[in-house]
Amino acid sequence: MKLGFYIVTVWLSALLAAPVAAQTASPSKSAPSAAATAPGSQEREGLVDINAASAEELDRLPGVGPVRAKAIISHRPYSGKDDLVQRKIIPQNVYDQIKDKIIARQGPRASSRSTGSASKSR
Repeated sequence: MKLGFYIVTVWLSALLAAPVAAQTASPSKSAPSAAATAPGSQEREGLVDINAASAEELDRLPGVGPVRAKAIISHRPYSGKDDLVQRKIIPQNVYDQIKDKIIARQGPRASSRSTGSASKSR
């Protein structure tokens, strides 16, 4: 009788532990890929963050040269990527070329970089 109780207890423990083990294994596998993209200003999908990208990264976008890249940097932060057109930083035709390649990330990294440049321009 005791042997049957122990077998059922071990079986139920294994059954309940399997989902927990499966959940903890997934984040550790995806963590290196997220960490690899975190230092740069590009997202996992290859999007350029207009709130954190360097002038060189912005210059690589189609229709954005060094002058527009500097203008994008000097008018940071952006609450959305469409701010580039609304604030008249770039024309609509250039925005149409790059809108699928950019993102305006919000967060401490983006705001700390842009806060310094925003306070200088005021």
